[in-house]
Amino acid sequence: MNRIDATFERLRREGKSALIPFLTIGDPDLAASAELIAVCAAAGADMIELGVPYSDPLADGPVIQRASERALQNRVTLEDVVRTAAEARRLGADIPYILFSYYNPVLQYGLDRFFKLLEEHDISGLIVPDLPLEEDGELRDRAEAAGIHLIPLVAPTSHERIARIVARARGFVYCVSSLGVTGMRSEFHATIDDFLAAVRNASPVPICVGFGISSREQVLRFEGKTDGVIVGSAIVRKIEEALPLLRDPGKRAEGVRQVEQFIRSLRV
Repeated sequence: MNRIDATFERLRREGKSALIPFLTIGDPDLAASAELIAVCAAAGADMIELGVPYSDPLADGPVIQRASERALQNRVTLEDVVRTAAEARRLGADIPYILFSYYNPVLQYGLDRFFKLLEEHDISGLIVPDLPLEEDGELRDRAEAAGIHLIPLVAPTSHERIARIVARARGFVYCVSSLGVTGMRSEFHATIDDFLAAVRNASPVPICVGFGISSREQVLRFEGKTDGVIVGSAIVRKIEEALPLLRDPGKRAEGVRQVEQFIRSLRV
């Protein structure tokens, strides 16, 4: 059984929702990212989204764009991201990993090499935000053959496409809470609850909500309406705030601790 499926089954038995942090890997460096993944797991994360830094992240807001720029200055590659996940697992983060990558780095790496890399490093899921349903056939087939879940995104504007998008979903459906790019928000789309209900009614797999969730109160707001929440920009912002500490070997532990405390504050 895929680790994602096993985790959702366990959470369902326990009556809990999944907490899924997103990290831009390589910000501020690969060693720090491995430590940050490990403390996310220790602080209660159920899965981790591994962000592959990209020069033109169309779905991402300014916080994650800046993190990608910092990682790219370190020449972080897709392969580096996956190998960092393996290092984090060695540090104790034995939870499912989901690779979040735009399609171009995957194509440049080559599909054969790409799926071999994911299988070798026990990556459970894959999110490709710029690959529409109509064009994901080859990647989906390769992912299914490798036992890796290709997780679809569905937005409040999807309307009649919802049923088509979720029909082939694996792992979970990523419900986009708001229109536009990622980033922290004080309010969500006016029809968000109706949208989530429609996705849940159509989906054969769990649903999770992301884009804009940045506090314990907002995590609680979606408790019972979804099977999990994804928190990205708020965590990446905490890492950005802690950069002076994280970049100093003598103070890195304090920077990591600050991020860990924030993750713990989100755990319902």
